Amino acid sequence: MDYIVTTLDNLIHQTAFFNLTWGNYLMIVVACVFLYLAIAKEFEPLLLLPIAFGMLLVNIYPDIMMHIEDSPNGTGGLLYYFYLLDEWAIMPSLIFMGVGAMTDFGPLIANPKSFLLGAAAQFGIFAAYFGAIAMGFNDKAAAAISIIGGADGPTSIFLAGKLGQTALLGPIAVAAYSYMSLVPIIQPPIMKLLTTEKERKIKMGQLRPVSKLEKILFPIIITAVCGIVSPRSVALVGFLMFGNLIRVCGVLDSLSETAQKTLSNLITLFLGLTIAVRMQAAYFLTKQTLLIMALGLVAFIFDTAGGVLVAKGINLFLPKEKKLNPMIGACGISAFPMSARVVYKMAIKEDPQNYLLMQCVGVNVSGQVASVIAGGLLLNLLV
Repeated sequence: MDYIVTTLDNLIHQTAFFNLTWGNYLMIVVACVFLYLAIAKEFEPLLLLPIAFGMLLVNIYPDIMMHIEDSPNGTGGLLYYFYLLDEWAIMPSLIFMGVGAMTDFGPLIANPKSFLLGAAAQFGIFAAYFGAIAMGFNDKAAAAISIIGGADGPTSIFLAGKLGQTALLGPIAVAAYSYMSLVPIIQPPIMKLLTTEKERKIKMGQLRPVSKLEKILFPIIITAVCGIVSPRSVALVGFLMFGNLIRVCGVLDSLSETAQKTLSNLITLFLGLTIAVRMQAAYFLTKQTLLIMALGLVAFIFDTAGGVLVAKGINLFLPKEKKLNPMIGACGISAFPMSARVVYKMAIKEDPQNYLLMQCVGVNVSGQVASVIAGGLLLNLLV
């Protein structure tokens, strides 16, 4: 009889009820809310759903993320091995390959001025960097946090891993992807505040056609230039441009389709799960998390404002018929294609005959390249 009682007592104490803290239960509730938003509201479901389910896993059974050195038998938890792919920058690089295969750089090639706006929209990254330093974060943590401003999830994860800030990976990734999904809410008020109705109605001419040769040379040249200017960005820029080269070369159509669909979806699924491993209550429910979310929002606002204001500045030197619609400067963040879509819809709302989609896309893809270069520059400075 004693044996049965002891066995039952051991079984009961091995259940999650006796091993979880109030923080774990809170994170489980948050995970359920995220699952609801992903499924019922279709709120970035491709990424939010695996993040939410991963959050559920690591808070119900924290040992699923057990490190090898903490394991009594020398075997780590299942998600620990997936997490290593993030830490080693494999997942972000593969994501960029898929993004490159899906991206048409034609509008950027046709309007090189877009590069200026893409670069200007990275201002918030450096503003957040100095803000984080002022709040007491060390330089490497500040750099990892600041890249949230580019609304570039893979680069945020890549930089956090390379700078040894894996403890902050969960809050950084959640902030980056959250603000990407909140582009339609955050950006329009800023654009309206910084522009007049007349400026928002500025029409821009159609972009010139881009030849196949230009599209093939573009990823090769960009990789070479970025490799010279910011060598540490090549891991991401190189994979981004390699994916694009597969798309435009015309001889690897089946691989291009695989990279655009199967590879991108599969890696995004695993990426979401591995992001969640750092969303255990012990790591996530801290004062640092709130500061990171706040700094990310500040960076996002500064990026949007920087792009719009630089576009207005460029207009001072352009003739009337060639002026830019300042709103396209807001597309310089890396949230592709969300930001381009938001600005395009705003332009149509102001004037139903004002079609700025291609110009918006050109600036948006330039922001993708610019945010990676900014991350590479921070790596060059700090590593």
